[in-house]
Amino acid sequence: MHTQRLDPQIIPEGYKALAGVERYLAQCGLEKSLVELVKLRASMINGCAFCVDMHTKDARKGGETEQRLYLVSAWAESAAFTARERAALAWTDCLTRIATEGAPDATYEALRAHFSETEIANLTTLIGMINLWNRLAIAFRMQHPVAVRAAAA
Repeated sequence: MHTQRLDPQIIPEGYKALAGVERYLAQCGLEKSLVELVKLRASMINGCAFCVDMHTKDARKGGETEQRLYLVSAWAESAAFTARERAALAWTDCLTRIATEGAPDATYEALRAHFSETEIANLTTLIGMINLWNRLAIAFRMQHPVAVRAAAA
């Protein structure tokens, strides 16, 4: 087990700026459920346990079902997601893997059928932010809470 290296709040002004972007995204008009699915999916791709833990909990609090949370890892093979969610998750996948996948025209065109230009800009900013949070959490080895029973096992 790793121990935490740093707390991102070690740079209070930088953390405040990131929190400001998060506040903007929370009120930008994208559905809360969609926001959490995107954050969860990117966190799964990046292997960020801290963020997967956080965003599954946040999604549950927002009314997300267990089935859909389990299926986020295999969203492309599941009928549990709307066409709008599927377009957003596809965009999340390619932008999270941008070094190898880029931002394909076909994926972007699929977004345009379900999102306005402003929503696409907000969604893209959201994906960039969760990827930044994943990198901070992984680099700093941020630790998610562990249930007592699971820790004892």
